[in-house]
Amino acid sequence: MTRLVSLVSLAVLWTLAVVAGQRADPLERSHPAIQYARPSNDPIASILLKAEGLARLKSDGQSGHLRSILDALDVPVSSQIMVFSQGSVQSRLIAASNPRALYFNDSVVVGWVRKGFIEIAAQDPAQGTVFYTVNASWLGAPTIARSDDCLSCHDTNRTGGVPGMIEPMSHARPLEHRWGGWYVTGSLGALQHFGNVDIAALATASAPAPTPRWSSLERTFDTRGYLTPYSDIAALMVFEHQMQMMNLLTGLGWDTRIALHERRLQPGVIRERVEQVVDYMLFVDEAPITSAITGTSGFAEAFSARGPRDAKGRSLRQLDLRTRTFRYPCSYLIYAAQFERLPAEAKTAVYARMWEILSGKDTDVRYRRLSAVDRRAIIEILRETKPDLPAYFTTRGTAVRGV
Repeated sequence: MTRLVSLVSLAVLWTLAVVAGQRADPLERSHPAIQYARPSNDPIASILLKAEGLARLKSDGQSGHLRSILDALDVPVSSQIMVFSQGSVQSRLIAASNPRALYFNDSVVVGWVRKGFIEIAAQDPAQGTVFYTVNASWLGAPTIARSDDCLSCHDTNRTGGVPGMIEPMSHARPLEHRWGGWYVTGSLGALQHFGNVDIAALATASAPAPTPRWSSLERTFDTRGYLTPYSDIAALMVFEHQMQMMNLLTGLGWDTRIALHERRLQPGVIRERVEQVVDYMLFVDEAPITSAITGTSGFAEAFSARGPRDAKGRSLRQLDLRTRTFRYPCSYLIYAAQFERLPAEAKTAVYARMWEILSGKDTDVRYRRLSAVDRRAIIEILRETKPDLPAYFTTRGTAVRGV
C-alpha cells in the first residue's frame, strides 16, 4: 500500500507542476546578456535549417520524416524511450496505446507521437534549449519552425528556471520511485518501480500489482510506426542524468553572464550554482542501483563505445548499471559544447571546485562515496582527454588525499 500511495502522490505532484508551471527563480530571457530570442547556434540551425539539410529529409511511412531527421542529426534509434503520461502539447494523442517516443544524443532531443507532429529540443551552447516543430509539406521537404510557445512549460521551476528540458526524474530519487507514466524495457532484476503502470488506474486499486517486466513492447500495444519496440532502461537512465545536467549548465552560464554584464561578479556570487553543477557532475547524490540493469535495444553498448578514451581505454561514457549508472562517476557532458562555451569565469570556478573534491581538500562526509580509486580514475581520464584542464590537475607529484 505504501508504494501505491507514493505513486498516486507522484502523479498528483506531476499534474500540479505541469499546470502551475511557475518559475521559482526567474531569469529574464530578454536580459541584454542573454537575448534568448536572437538567432540560435544549435544543431537544428546549423544542420537542418540549411537548404541542403532540408533537401535531404525524406518521409517514410507512419513516422514521416522522423528517421531521416534522426540520421541527419546523428541521433541513434536505440536511444528511443517512451512516455504515455499526458504532459505534452500533443497530450490529446498520447495514451498507453499511443505513447510519445523520444530520441536523443548529447545536444538534441527529438519527440514523436503517432498521428502527431515531430518536436525537437536542441541545445544552444550558450542560450540553453531551443524548441522547434516539424510540419510535413505536400511540396516535399518539411518546414521547421522555432516554437517559443513551448516555454510555457519548458521555462519553469521544473527546468531549473531556464529554457530547458522538464527533468523526468533526478538521479537522487530511489529507482523504486521512478518512471511513473513511462514504459521501461530491459532487465531490472528484482527491482520494483513505477514504470509500465497506468497511474490513473492505480488510484482505485486496493494494492499495487508487481511491476510489469518486458524486454520488448511488441505485445503490449500496436507498435507500428515506432522505429523500435523498446523503451530502453539504459537509455532512460542516461536521459535522466543528461536533462538535469544540461539545465544546470545553462543556469550557471546565464547567472555568470548576467553578473558579468552588471559588473557584480565577485567571489561567491556564483558559488552556489557552481557547487550544484559539480555535485551533480560527480554524482554525489546519485541513488544506488540495487539490482543489475540490462537494456535490450543496444543503446548501452553503442553509448559506451564512444570516446574520448585515455591510454588505458577508459571513458566517462562507460556505463556500469550494476551499482551506479556510470563506471567512472563524472559526467560525460564535461566534453559537450555547452560546457566548453561556459564563460571563462564559470569554467574556471567549476574546475577549481572539482579539484577541491577530487583532491580530497573538501573532507565533507558527502564526498566519501567517491572512493580513492574513483578519484584517481577520474583525474587520470581528464588529464588525457581534456586539453584545457588547469595545470594543477596535471602537475606531477601533487598530493591527493586518498589518491
